[in-house]
Amino acid sequence: MLTTTHEMTQGPFLRKMILFAVPLAISSVLQLLFNAADVVVMGRFAGSQALAAVSLTGSLIGLITNLFIGFSVGTNVLAARQLGAKEDAAVSQTASTSIVLSILFGGCLAGLGQLAAKPMLQAMAAPPDIIGLSTLYLRIYFLGTPASMLYNFSSALLRAAGDTKRPLYCLTISGALNVALNLLFVICFQMSVAGVALATVISQFVACILSLTLLYKEKGPLHLSLRRLKFYKEQFVLILRIGLPAGIQSTILGFSNVVIQTALNGFGSIIVAGNGAAGNIEGFIYVAMNAFCQACVTFTSHNYGARNYRNIARLVWIGIGGVCATGILLSTLVWSFSGPLLGIYSPDPAVVAAGQQRMVIICHTYFLCGIMDVLVGALRGIGYSFAPMLICLTGSCAIRLLWIFTIFKWYPRIEVLYLCYPVGWLVTILALGAFFQFAYRHIQAAPPRTASPHP
Repeated sequence: MLTTTHEMTQGPFLRKMILFAVPLAISSVLQLLFNAADVVVMGRFAGSQALAAVSLTGSLIGLITNLFIGFSVGTNVLAARQLGAKEDAAVSQTASTSIVLSILFGGCLAGLGQLAAKPMLQAMAAPPDIIGLSTLYLRIYFLGTPASMLYNFSSALLRAAGDTKRPLYCLTISGALNVALNLLFVICFQMSVAGVALATVISQFVACILSLTLLYKEKGPLHLSLRRLKFYKEQFVLILRIGLPAGIQSTILGFSNVVIQTALNGFGSIIVAGNGAAGNIEGFIYVAMNAFCQACVTFTSHNYGARNYRNIARLVWIGIGGVCATGILLSTLVWSFSGPLLGIYSPDPAVVAAGQQRMVIICHTYFLCGIMDVLVGALRGIGYSFAPMLICLTGSCAIRLLWIFTIFKWYPRIEVLYLCYPVGWLVTILALGAFFQFAYRHIQAAPPRTASPHP
């Protein structure tokens, strides 16, 4: 565990970034494994309709929650920057404000999920044979969002200090419980999608309690004192400047994924199920790459706070190398064993074939998504939030929507629909790369006097 700013601001960085990223990757992979248990249990013990019902909700959950989760990015970047600048009082205020925000956001999401679940599924043209099951799953799932928000913000604070190991332990415990409850509720109690959703909610509360306990036991500026829990306007504004663009970006990208999911729904529940299974498998590749992205965010934020600007370009190249090596290796392995892997989710050959239609395109180009995320994270780490948001929305989201309403409309085949992903990633990388060159020259030529982010 990296616990001091000195370790994050002095090279060599490759080994340190790997040490930071590996526990984070393992924890994310474990989280996905436990989430995959939902899908596997559905496909194996409740049938293809239940599998499709749970798979259908993924993009919608992302759309609703991403705005609020984006604020945890602001927490991570701001706390890391303040730690780098050795501003302990500000770190303590950021931690306190973040916990208050997570409670407020979680409560809002819980209420919104109850009201908006069915109308939003109807707007997505959800297949009639699964909309009831999907609605039930969503309403139960959103009861756990207060705990989910608290965990996200708590782990963001721990990552800011270089701690990626203890959140791993929290996820291991809660995830193992999730799997056990899945089997109990679905196989023994025959609760179908309700059992899977309930197991998820219970495990989220366990992860929340464990992560808050870690902050409560902290001795430094990240120590959580319930009696001194307070909302600090100044820290909120700083979190807002970084986190709001990240949240808006994730939300609008989530909207584009909902549009894609809506187009997919027109191909029927088999395609929906295969797409959900393939997307779940690809998620393992993404989180492994994303561990290097988060390492890049934290390290660049520390070096920006400590004004060690010369290290930033080196950190970005290490991050890009890490995501490319990880993405290409894992994508090759996943595609090579795509049949057996998809067969874990469903024994239906049609579902397996539908999943392979997606994976043949996404797996071979997924490293592009990793490069894009590294560049976005590095820009946020050095104080730029709105510019990468605009670039991503234009280069990725707009390209996807334009593709769907032009190319896909002219050639309405599933393979054509999936191509909107790599095309959007490539365009966005080119624009982000050009902007990063400008931003890096700017901070070298005129170092900021404060750690406040640029507009």
